[in-house]
Amino acid sequence: MKIMIKIGDVEIKGKVVLGPMAGVTTLAYRDFMKPFGVALSYSEMISDCGIDYENKKTYAYLITSKVDRPVGLQLFGSSIENTVKAIGLIEKVADYDILDINLGCPVAKVTKTGAGSSWLARPDALEEYMKAVVAASHKPVTAKIRLGKDDKSINVWEVAKMLERVGVKMVTVHARTAAQMYAGVPDFECIRDLGKSLNIPLCISGDIFSADAAVNAMEITGASLVMVARGGLGNPRLVTNINNRLEGKEEYPEPTILEQATWAKQFSEMLMAQLGERVAVNQLRGLIPHFFSGFPGYKKIRGQISTNIHSAEDLYKILNGIIDRYSK
Repeated sequence: MKIMIKIGDVEIKGKVVLGPMAGVTTLAYRDFMKPFGVALSYSEMISDCGIDYENKKTYAYLITSKVDRPVGLQLFGSSIENTVKAIGLIEKVADYDILDINLGCPVAKVTKTGAGSSWLARPDALEEYMKAVVAASHKPVTAKIRLGKDDKSINVWEVAKMLERVGVKMVTVHARTAAQMYAGVPDFECIRDLGKSLNIPLCISGDIFSADAAVNAMEITGASLVMVARGGLGNPRLVTNINNRLEGKEEYPEPTILEQATWAKQFSEMLMAQLGERVAVNQLRGLIPHFFSGFPGYKKIRGQISTNIHSAEDLYKILNGIIDRYSK
């Protein structure tokens, strides 16, 4: 039986959340991952200014489907005025369940505008910003944060409690500082039992590459949910096995290369249907090799895909070759 968790009035059936990743969590990727046991998925980061200026590429991030539910749209911004305006526009055109605010992205092109993890260095201003966001949104608001700006300014406990106080319905913590980016080891001990101190769900994030890692992070932090991001890229069964572990069910063995190739082809077809062949192929050059990491011949396959793929025909020739070879 799936464990129910409520984020505001939205019921989440399961404990694995698909984390937002720029250039990865397209609608096609979210639809592809959903059957593996994703309880809640998030879109790629969406710029509030891109929405306000009615940028067509930005508006494309708002697309959802009946499969992709419940789904959160993740917004980032640096001013109350721009973000509140964007929320109003999004609510007019998008079909979604949750609004997520990115307060954790450490990438310079985001933080230099005052958005993302740069908010963590301005907690008083952040409180006013999030009050306005919660007031403006007719959907439950969640937020993703980090431990702090750097190891000398860790304020995750204070920020998490403040977010709960202003009406945020779930907090996700990536257990690194902004200064760490994605390097080093996540410090789950820094937020030991944080989830037990909150009256809203805590989702934990950071290097979730195995069911063991998921359970360990949740046990230390008292989190109700776990976010899979890079760990699930090319490894969709990870989501299934985390769910099975948490539900006391038997875990599946490591997938075979035949299964991986079959899933890679399925995802490729879905992405091409969404984005068109040319755009999808450009993305797939970087995404499909992840499905073959750790298998014999990985370097050769990665080289073929990343340098020799110029069309759907080129990609399917490689994938069908692997499928045919290992089907015998």
